[in-house]
Amino acid sequence: MNEKRLREILLGIREKKLNIDEAVEGLKRLPFYDLGFAKIDSHRELRRGFPEVVYCAGKTTEQVVTIVRDMAEKTDHNILATRAGREVYEAVAAEVAGAEYHDIARFIIIRHGSQEKRGCIVVLSAGTSDMPVAEEAALTAEAMGNRVERVYDVGVAGIHRLFNYRDKLLVARVLIAVAGMEGALPSVVAGLVDKPVIAVPTSVGYGASFGGLAALLAMLNSCASGVSVVNIDNGFGAGYQASLINSLENSPV
Repeated sequence: MNEKRLREILLGIREKKLNIDEAVEGLKRLPFYDLGFAKIDSHRELRRGFPEVVYCAGKTTEQVVTIVRDMAEKTDHNILATRAGREVYEAVAAEVAGAEYHDIARFIIIRHGSQEKRGCIVVLSAGTSDMPVAEEAALTAEAMGNRVERVYDVGVAGIHRLFNYRDKLLVARVLIAVAGMEGALPSVVAGLVDKPVIAVPTSVGYGASFGGLAALLAMLNSCASGVSVVNIDNGFGAGYQASLINSLENSPV
């Protein structure tokens, strides 16, 4: 159940602002609620620790605005919308107070509640061209309550740049390595640290990179241990996974 909405219903019953029929109708909407074109999973934050995230690509601006506005009324957590163009953000910002836009990642955040940060996740990019995906990962992890450090443009073509940040790598609880081209960065990073490394292949590269497929296969075939791989350009998935790993220390046994 959505904690915020459940509290509202219970308070309404206690203060006699809701009758039984109104309370029952409210409870019916807690597992999910139907907007007609979308069914919002209001149990997601209880099952997974974070609300459903809105993927904007393929949705109309009106659909995104309606979903985000409805979620903003019902959750105490940060709300994320990924792969959003500026015109979508402007429409959301006109309806929802406090919406922020991050151009490079095409990412919308509406911040709710405490913004305390735990642990440390380090996000690395091989090149500047990989930054949109790296920023999607970093912003996702930050919005989910993690302290994030960024180390960008440290790919293997100039490996000495990476070694300059070795102290920062060693204090991370989990690392995200984002790379296109031949996708070698995650293997190098995993050979230097004793923490999990999440590899993110990007679609950056010339023709034989096949839109990121070459990097994906290289990462899947990494000879370094402790490397997991998400899909091509999936910075969001990497940030989410890193947050889950980083939160394990605070989980009940």
